[in-house]
Amino acid sequence: MVERAIESYDGSVEIELEDNNKKIKNVPGLMINGNLVSEGKVLTVREITKYMNQLVNC
Repeated sequence: MVERAIESYDGSVEIELEDNNKKIKNVPGLMINGNLVSEGKVLTVREITKYMNQLVNC
């Protein structure tokens, strides 16, 4: 879902996968720029895009 959201995003995005992030207690989890935006839920492309728009350009 993250890859699909990036395809429609108008900016440069880098994906980093981590298996042992201490901030995420319930997988799957999504962090953007060090901010935990979701855990324990599979987000839709629309939800991921919303978080990217809010946090990537901070």
